[in-house]
Amino acid sequence: MIVVENLSKRIGRVQALDGLNFSAEDGAITGLLGPNGAGKTTCLRTLFNLLAPDQGRALVDDIVVAEQPLAAKGHLGLFPDPFGLYERLTPREYIHYMAELNGVNEAIDKAVQETLALLNMEDIADRPCKGFSQGQRMKTALAQAIVHRPKNIVLDEPTRGLDVMSTRKLRSLLLELKAQGHCILFSSHVMQEVSALCDRVVVMAKGKAVAQGSPGQLCEQTGQSSLEEAFIQLIGSDEGIAA
Repeated sequence: MIVVENLSKRIGRVQALDGLNFSAEDGAITGLLGPNGAGKTTCLRTLFNLLAPDQGRALVDDIVVAEQPLAAKGHLGLFPDPFGLYERLTPREYIHYMAELNGVNEAIDKAVQETLALLNMEDIADRPCKGFSQGQRMKTALAQAIVHRPKNIVLDEPTRGLDVMSTRKLRSLLLELKAQGHCILFSSHVMQEVSALCDRVVVMAKGKAVAQGSPGQLCEQTGQSSLEEAFIQLIGSDEGIAA
C-alpha cells in the first residue's frame, strides 16, 4: 500500500506539489491522471526518494520513505523507460543485475528464471536487448521491476512509445499482477489507458488532488458520460490533454 500525506514540493519558482493526499491500495490499480505539469512525475520521484519533499511524507507499506529510503525501495518496483535498457546485456543478465541492486541475495538465479517464465520470456532470455521490439523491451523493463517480488509497482506513463499490441500486453500483465494482490500506481494523461485499467483515479492539477474515485464515480460526480469530459470539468480546462 502506498500513502501520500500532505506532500508539497517547490522546484525553482514552480510549486510542483501542493498538499497532495491520496492512497493506493493492495490488489488495485490506481492512476494519477492530470495534464502535463500537474505534478505526477514529481510525486512518483518522491516515492523513490529521488526528490525530498518540502512538507508532508510518503509511505510504502507503512515505511516513511524519507526516513528509511532503502527499506522503502525494497517494497517498490519501478517500471523504467523501456528504451533505456542496457542493450549489450541479455534480459537474463539485466534482470539478474537489477535483482542484485534490489537486495536479492539468496536463490537469485531461481528468482530470475521464475520471472522470465512468468512473463513468457524464455525465448529471448539470452539474446542481447539491442534490436528488441517494443514489446520485448517492455517485458524486460517490467521483469526487472518485479524480480525482487515487491508488493508495490510504480509506472510513469508506461505506454509512452509502445505500439497497440505492446500496450495491450502491458495492460494484461498489469491486470495479472493486480489479481496477485499487488498495489499498482501509475501516472498518465491518456484517458483510454486510465479507463481501461484503473479501479481508482486521482485527478491532479497544479500539484493538488482535485478529485478521487473510480472512473464511474468521477463521471457521476460531474454529471458527465465519459471520463474525458469529467476530467475537463474537474480541472477546468482541456489544455494539455492527450487522447
